[in-house]
Amino acid sequence: MTKNYSDNYLSQEEKILGILAHFLALFTSIFGPLIIWLIKKDQSEWIDKQAKESLNFQISMAIYQFVAGILMFILVGFVLSIALWIFNLVFVVIATLKARNGENYRYPLCIRLVK
Repeated sequence: MTKNYSDNYLSQEEKILGILAHFLALFTSIFGPLIIWLIKKDQSEWIDKQAKESLNFQISMAIYQFVAGILMFILVGFVLSIALWIFNLVFVVIATLKARNGENYRYPLCIRLVK
């Protein structure tokens, strides 16, 4: 069961940084969530969780894209790469909307390397 945080519990800064931890991943891959996590992990439990989840998902997507790149030699990688890009876009948007509501979100097919 995921823990949701009420609007009274989260400051505006925490909410914005939680949203950015997910949304910036669309443009910066692992770097946006990594920077937010490194700077704020000790200051807010909620930002720590949001940024780690986003970071883990982007690391997972990088691994999956690498495999898709290898599979391009047998042509299936092109379709897989496009499907992964769409998958990433959809679930980052969902996570961003959940963070806006103060909800914890767990990405599907995510390898959780950063604990």
